[in-house]
Amino acid sequence: MELAAGLSGSPRRNGSQEGALPPLPTFSSAALARVVLTLLLCALATAGNAAVLRAGLAAAAGRGGRGRRGLSPARRLLLHLAGADLLVALVAMPLDAAWNLTVEWRGGDGACRLLMFLKLLAMYAAAFLTALVSLDRHAALRHPLALAAAPRRPPPAAAAAWLLSAALALPQLFLFRAVTVGSPPRTFTQCSTRGSFARRWHEAAYNLLTFAGLFLLPLLVMVACYARILRHIARHARSGPPSAPELPLRRSRNPIPQARLRMLRLSVAIVGSFVVCWTPYYLLGLWYWFWPAAMEGTVSHSLAHLLFLFGLLNACLDPLLYGLFTTPWPPRRPWLQGCRPVGGRGPQPPTASSCRSSPSTACARRDGGPPRGSQAPLALGQGPPLQQPLGRQD
Repeated sequence: MELAAGLSGSPRRNGSQEGALPPLPTFSSAALARVVLTLLLCALATAGNAAVLRAGLAAAAGRGGRGRRGLSPARRLLLHLAGADLLVALVAMPLDAAWNLTVEWRGGDGACRLLMFLKLLAMYAAAFLTALVSLDRHAALRHPLALAAAPRRPPPAAAAAWLLSAALALPQLFLFRAVTVGSPPRTFTQCSTRGSFARRWHEAAYNLLTFAGLFLLPLLVMVACYARILRHIARHARSGPPSAPELPLRRSRNPIPQARLRMLRLSVAIVGSFVVCWTPYYLLGLWYWFWPAAMEGTVSHSLAHLLFLFGLLNACLDPLLYGLFTTPWPPRRPWLQGCRPVGGRGPQPPTASSCRSSPSTACARRDGGPPRGSQAPLALGQGPPLQQPLGRQD
């Protein structure tokens, strides 16, 4: 959604306008810098999000092949978010780069409508899925047992987010079109909403609705979720350490399991990246939608494009945050195949080399007896049943 997508004035029915052309944009060194920067962001976002999708889908296929439960809803939501970011990288970024390179629109009317629809679809989906990540973390902390008992199937909320995004982006197919001004041989064509709104306030209302769906409503959901999460954590912190009967039910005195806390940190980072990257652009958009004349004389078009690129940076940061805050699909280390941490699940075949791999693991002896130096028979990683977590760790 560009801030200056259209041309001033009203077109004729055939899409052209007689008379002299208004001042038109030209290709400059600033435009070249924007093209290079956009293509760089496109390459980074495509590589990062494609890697996340490939790793996640491979992990899901591996779990299904071994008869284990599939990926958790939280990780499936992250895969959907990576897919939305990848769509932004493959549609919004190349479109912006090509448009800056050619200055005018040369893709025809059909491509104008379709690409504007896909662009808004990707932006809606990324915003809605980021809000769903917040809702999932809120449910995981406030209702862990109910979430743990839920079957690990594709979350219906993610499908609903994609369908809602497509429905809200559908008007782009009818509002945008290729508009030509001037008369041969001097003409200028642009992909614009020019002439699609009968009144100026109609366009402002549509832009405000788009702003609410892309930024304001997801932001309110995120703020509400994390405010309740912080209140929940503060209440448990004030309640003090758990009582003696509760201690065997926990691995530690921390009321939030470490894996779940790690996923919470990741979701906070994703939401923070979304807010920081897109807030400047949408604030500038509000100014343009309601006071365009004041903005035209104050803010350059280059600054508007740079703020839009800063918003697109969010699609590059998300896969980096996945790697910094969690290791969702780690490869198995062959030198640890025969060992399990104390209290771990599932037997592993012991080997002589594996028992020397790490002092922090309890391994079985070759004769089947307890590990040397251990005080209790925790050998094969079965562990006391009450030390297992009550709910999913993510």
